[in-house]
Amino acid sequence: MFIMKKALTLLMFSLATLVILSGCGSSNANGTKSDKDTLIIGVDDKFAPMGFRDENNELAGFDIDYAKAAAEHMGMTVKFQPIDWKTKETELSSGRIDLIWNGYTITDERKGKVLFTKPYLKNAQVVATLTESDIIKLDDLAGKAVGLQALSSAADALNANPIQSDIKSVSEYADNVLALSDLKAGRVEAVVIDEVVIDYYMSKEEGAFKVLDDSLAPEEYGVGVKKGNEDLLEKLQAALDKMNEDGTATSISEKWFGEDKVLK
Repeated sequence: MFIMKKALTLLMFSLATLVILSGCGSSNANGTKSDKDTLIIGVDDKFAPMGFRDENNELAGFDIDYAKAAAEHMGMTVKFQPIDWKTKETELSSGRIDLIWNGYTITDERKGKVLFTKPYLKNAQVVATLTESDIIKLDDLAGKAVGLQALSSAADALNANPIQSDIKSVSEYADNVLALSDLKAGRVEAVVIDEVVIDYYMSKEEGAFKVLDDSLAPEEYGVGVKKGNEDLLEKLQAALDKMNEDGTATSISEKWFGEDKVLK
């Protein structure tokens, strides 16, 4: 009887130890162990020049380099996770990603869903057309078919402008590449798009596009952090501030834009 009691005690101790050990590791939304030294960053991998696939199918861009440098300043590594941009806030709140970082515009609506770093880059929503188009001002969009990226700040900017009620139709796309492809194919007559993005494509395809002088809305980019994770936000902001001080941010900006565009 004594032996049985001793064996039962040992068994219960072993089970308790397993429970304690299993609780020591953290898990993500998929139930897999997460690495707290790695930042998982959600990106739109067709958003040049902020984050996109290069000729070798590797992720490249201003935000890619910017995030890597920030992680290095934080003593961490990064893992970039391409996501459906329409579900970015859901990906963040679920814990599948730690940050939204890819030309993510700061808006009042988004402030209700995520924490933001201080703005790090200025941008604007503009209207792009084909060079030979007779559209030269915003009023010329009346009766025209317009394209834009779904659930982006481009949609917010267009909806906030009076011309929206006069537009013939608005087509939404998963990314800007598809929108510009339809513009070239004649399926839409104009595209509302981030200024930094169309500037990049105009440099790659000289003579293909033009941008109207009138912009729809000025805006600023920030990094989105999950609500309640003020600790990560504080560490990230400290790294971004340090990058401004030591010249890292300026170097990355000059590499991608040919000038220092980073907000200090």
